[in-house]
Amino acid sequence: MNWIAHIFLSEYNIDFQIGNYLADPLKGKVWEDANANFINGMKIHKIIDSYTDKNLLFKRSKQRIGSGLLRGVVIDLTYDYLLSKNWDKFSNIPLDIFFNKFNTDAKRRLKYIPQNARIPLENLIKYDIVNRYKKIDDLQTVFSKVDKRLSSRVLKKDNNSSYYKAVSQNIFKIEEDFLEFFPQLTNHIKNHMHRSKLNHWKI
Repeated sequence: MNWIAHIFLSEYNIDFQIGNYLADPLKGKVWEDANANFINGMKIHKIIDSYTDKNLLFKRSKQRIGSGLLRGVVIDLTYDYLLSKNWDKFSNIPLDIFFNKFNTDAKRRLKYIPQNARIPLENLIKYDIVNRYKKIDDLQTVFSKVDKRLSSRVLKKDNNSSYYKAVSQNIFKIEEDFLEFFPQLTNHIKNHMHRSKLNHWKI
């Protein structure tokens, strides 16, 4: 799962959401005086990723787009698009209201976060990354932007943009996978969180 999913799949607390988002750029290493919500957000991120990587539905989605090194990344990004598309099935809060609040609250928390952690969060807010997924064509742009962050060593082997055609041709089947997978994921991770803080979830 990617940015949108990790922020949504959190307790409804800005520090927990930030911790869940920052687990990737910080490689799961929290700063020294981080509070419990930041720490728990990072822990949930790892649980989400571990469950997703092993899930048969996620693996099926990867198989639908062929073979290659970056299939997992591509499906992560595609699942974020599908979460945006089907947002009202899963959230009690409209997408724009949910992420406008996240951006506002995250800005207020920036001064309490170390510089190395602040940069990726500032970029998330500045470029409004979570609102990139309006239509399937936007995935092509997202794939291209992610490719720009890859090393030349990886790009010699594979790139995300090359999967766009396969994704667009198989998007309805991938969406079927996602709609079956996502409730399973939420049921799994809710056992690791305070359920009273998940009122933004419908499921």
